[in-house]
Amino acid sequence: MPRRFRSIHHRLFVLFLVCMTAILLIVTVLFYNRTTTQFHDKLGEIARKNVSQTAGLLDLLLASYDSLSKSISTNADILRLVAEKRQLPPQVEYANQHAITNMMGTIYFSRDDLVGIHIIGENGKIYDYGNYTTVADPNYASSDWYKQISASTGKMIWLGVFSHSLIDKMEDSPVFAFGRPIFDLNEQHQIGIVLFEAKADTVVDAVGNLKLGPNSQVSIVNGAGHPIAISLEPNPRPARLPEHLKLPDVPGEVAVQQDGSTLVAASKLDKIDWTIVSTTPSQDLNVELTQTKRYLLIVVTILIIVSALIALIVSRTISSPLARLVRQMKQVENGNFRGMVNVTSYEEINGLVASFNHMVRRVEELIERVKLSSVSEKNAELHALQSQVNPHFLYNTLDMIYWMLDEKGNDRLGEIVLSLSQMFRYSSHWEGKAEVMLREEVEQIRHYLTIIQMRLEDRLTVEIRIDERWMDLIVPKMLLQPVIENAVKHGLEANRGQGLLVVEAVPDEQYLNIRVSDNGAGMTAETLYNLHRSLLVPENEPQDEAAVAARGRQGIGMQNVHQRLKYMFGDEYGIGIESKPGEGTRVTLRLPLPEGTTTQYDIPQKEGDNKDAYFDYR
Repeated sequence: MPRRFRSIHHRLFVLFLVCMTAILLIVTVLFYNRTTTQFHDKLGEIARKNVSQTAGLLDLLLASYDSLSKSISTNADILRLVAEKRQLPPQVEYANQHAITNMMGTIYFSRDDLVGIHIIGENGKIYDYGNYTTVADPNYASSDWYKQISASTGKMIWLGVFSHSLIDKMEDSPVFAFGRPIFDLNEQHQIGIVLFEAKADTVVDAVGNLKLGPNSQVSIVNGAGHPIAISLEPNPRPARLPEHLKLPDVPGEVAVQQDGSTLVAASKLDKIDWTIVSTTPSQDLNVELTQTKRYLLIVVTILIIVSALIALIVSRTISSPLARLVRQMKQVENGNFRGMVNVTSYEEINGLVASFNHMVRRVEELIERVKLSSVSEKNAELHALQSQVNPHFLYNTLDMIYWMLDEKGNDRLGEIVLSLSQMFRYSSHWEGKAEVMLREEVEQIRHYLTIIQMRLEDRLTVEIRIDERWMDLIVPKMLLQPVIENAVKHGLEANRGQGLLVVEAVPDEQYLNIRVSDNGAGMTAETLYNLHRSLLVPENEPQDEAAVAARGRQGIGMQNVHQRLKYMFGDEYGIGIESKPGEGTRVTLRLPLPEGTTTQYDIPQKEGDNKDAYFDYR
């Protein structure tokens, strides 16, 4: 075997092509067999429905014709005038004939499919009504149709379809003829017959629905076994019934017989003693199957060609990335770790290539790490020495300074050192304690304000008004200190007069508002607007220059507190800021009320102040 045929590309191509071709052939054969069975079943069902529908249609049509004929055979005026045997004056005779034709015209125009109505009395008088001038056949008495109607005991005689009128020599269009005798109801004897001729298209079209193909044959047999003419063909071929086919005896029943060469369907009408029989040869039945076979042959040929193309593409899709991977492996064998394989193929091949690229990168990284191992070890040693400095050493040192100052009687300086120690201890312990009680936050800001009051040389008065019932509320850690720090740094330090800082908890119907108010320098409207905008954007997202400037002046603490409140409680919570130049600043921290808390406070507000407006920065 040549070497190229041992490659994965050619072997996959042959394997895919053979498998796909075999599957196509198997599916095609199964589909054709299944289609043949379904088609024969479908034909039988169609034949059954066609015969049933045609029988129902003919039943309705013939029943309407029968009812139409009774409108004459039971018309007392017509019967009286037709039965008149006396010799009447010409004027009276003309009046009688005119009256009969008028009543016949009323019946004639009640339907669109009538061609003519003919009443023949036993005295030889003929009354006609049709589209044109009627010329009656004088030899009607010797015709078969007249004899059949006259011999009837009163039942309708269905004569069938004829190429022209039976009695009117002027009517050449095809007609469907039927008639019945008429009797004198008083003397109970026959006084004549009535012959109806309707358009043949109605019956011919209804029977034509039974034909499933051009060679189908349709016959109608009456109760006596005589065929009824229903075709306009010059020499119609009667349907040949199989000897073993049993015609249905029950009206409305449909019999279907299907063998290899013929499909026969028969049904007995409900109101008329007729049996409809339809016969379709196999040459008409298998036309669609022959077309299906030809179509399948073309489709299978095209699918085999398409399968060959798909097999070629799939085999190349699998083999090409593997060939590129093999070439790159040879480069790695020669010490080249810079090359990477970039392919887009099946998930497994993509995973293999990705693992190879990762392995090459890891090998390259390991080589670089070996080169830098000495520097890394020295840095690790230095980091180990630095990490030995324990924060507790600083706590203990501050406590030692506090006790030394206490021994010397310097209580005020000792209080500052103790406050600094407590602040540092509180702010440096974050593990597992990102949330604290409001009581702890208040205690923390007391230590902070002790140091600030000492630094400002008693120019700051602090008032903390927080009810005891709010002290157990869970809040984010370091909630109040950034706000108070901004108030001192940007508002109170610049004020040379007596400063006032108020921290209060004010509940309303929905929220607990922690307000930090000062009487410091305040902010201009532009600065306040930019500060509001800076609170909208998280810390790690870019901001415009004005917001960055406002954020720089106020520090990142306010923004951090605002975002932490939203993360912890929801978007409706956060920081609200009010300020005017020379009048101070008020920062409101909106918190949720503890569960089960009811408030009945009247909230004091500044004139024109909307307590919700400064929380909506959009």
